[in-house]
Amino acid sequence: MKEIHILVTGVGRRIELLQAFRQAALRLNINLKIYGADVSGTAPALEYCDYTRKVCSMRDSRYIQELVDICKKDKINLVMPTIDTDLLMLSRSVEVFESIGTKVLISKLDKILICRDKNNTGKFFESCGLKAPKTYNNYKEYFGPYPCFIKPKDGSSSINAFKVEDEEELSVYAGQIEDYIIQPFISGREFTIDIFCDFDGNPIYITPRERIQVRAGEVLKTQIYMDDTMINEAKVLCKAFKPCGPMTVQLIQDKNTGENYYIEINPRYGGGAPLSMKSGARSAEALLRLLCGERVEYQRNSSCNGAIYSRFDQSVCISEGDDTQPIKGVIFDLDDTLYSEKEYVMSGYKKIADYLGRDEAFETLWKYFEADKPAIDCYLEDIAESEKKKECLSIYRNQFPKINLYDGVDKIIKNLKRKGIKVGIITDGRPESQRNKIKALGLEELVDDIIITDELGGIQFRKPNDISFRIIQNRWRLPFEQIVYVGDNLNKDFQAPRQLGMREIYYKNEDGLYSEKNDCAENTIYALIDLVTYIGNREKRYEK
Repeated sequence: MKEIHILVTGVGRRIELLQAFRQAALRLNINLKIYGADVSGTAPALEYCDYTRKVCSMRDSRYIQELVDICKKDKINLVMPTIDTDLLMLSRSVEVFESIGTKVLISKLDKILICRDKNNTGKFFESCGLKAPKTYNNYKEYFGPYPCFIKPKDGSSSINAFKVEDEEELSVYAGQIEDYIIQPFISGREFTIDIFCDFDGNPIYITPRERIQVRAGEVLKTQIYMDDTMINEAKVLCKAFKPCGPMTVQLIQDKNTGENYYIEINPRYGGGAPLSMKSGARSAEALLRLLCGERVEYQRNSSCNGAIYSRFDQSVCISEGDDTQPIKGVIFDLDDTLYSEKEYVMSGYKKIADYLGRDEAFETLWKYFEADKPAIDCYLEDIAESEKKKECLSIYRNQFPKINLYDGVDKIIKNLKRKGIKVGIITDGRPESQRNKIKALGLEELVDDIIITDELGGIQFRKPNDISFRIIQNRWRLPFEQIVYVGDNLNKDFQAPRQLGMREIYYKNEDGLYSEKNDCAENTIYALIDLVTYIGNREKRYEK
């Protein structure tokens, strides 16, 4: 499976965008790791990332170096900016990132400069043979018509952008906005064109959509409008601009003349871009394919014309605080949380050694395993019996293992159930292997519910997919806030519980297969044996 690491800067509220990339990675069978960088450390989209990286302000002189350091350490394949203030600095530093093997999804510096100054933007549209509202930089030189529009020349998200009804209002707003432009107000339907190009600026998806309802510059309701004129005009823009990846273009269709007046370019993923993806313009998938070295051609008529999409807000808990919700359910991970997965590996190697009839087989297999090498392949190659690989793998995967629960685990589970607390297990892995582990550990008789995610329909249901958590929550009829998840793997265990509003306990298993990756953890850590005490303390707080 191909592994790709993407660093999303200014991740903010871009949850829909991250979800689109998750779905694309599943369809392409890509192991995608998303790193979210944000200055606040409390952005909601960080909870949807695999890893979070707090960085200094984008205006800080250390910003680029901090990103470079992250890219080196985390082996980032692609840096993807999502807000306007990030574009200029990153476009000036592309070569620094490329020198360490990291691509930046950003257009050329001269094109970014066009977008950051609305004066240049208007001239660029005109140079492409497109109409743009005439621009003025001094309110004293603007003599109508009214209403008109005044906004910062390097603004975004409709901040400090005002419709002005007369000369007196214009003078007031001109005194409040430091560096502004003025344009005649064009009455008509507003559109966004979501464009996605390959790294050389060749269009792959062009999706016009009407902005039916907008809040603070971001679309709330939109309708796909696959208009040939807009699509052809977008192709003209792409030929001149050569965008690297995503670009959003805004225009107004004059209600009297029907002519398109272009007003803005944002060479990044716009806030409403996931709506175009939902309609069929699967640019997240195209980007991942490009990163894998594939060539992606222009996709004509990819979107469902006339489809309407409406967006809504959703909360996510980023810190539990001093919450007093009672705990009524506990879900455990299995491997390296309730027993040692290394015991399972040893058990399998011993059975392979018995099958091969070689005294040294177990020790050699284990040495290869500790060296992080494909032990079975390496050993069979050593003894010139590679043709037995299929049989050895079958023995390993279908073994009834000799494994044991960690000390005290059975007592913990019994004590929880004695308190009336539901107990379940969610585990990933091959169903036959996981079922044999569960039987060998006697867990079927101990817990209320067990879900092996692969049995739900394949590996796409493995954590961090949240379906298994939703199934258990539905069976138990408990609020997510009253359920705790206990796991050992920071890479995948906690993303879904956190997004659903569950409590989480990270069991830092120093002897686990993923213990090295857990060393950098910042999560609150509870020893597994103290779980009942922890829950008991929360119950006391709730009673108070």
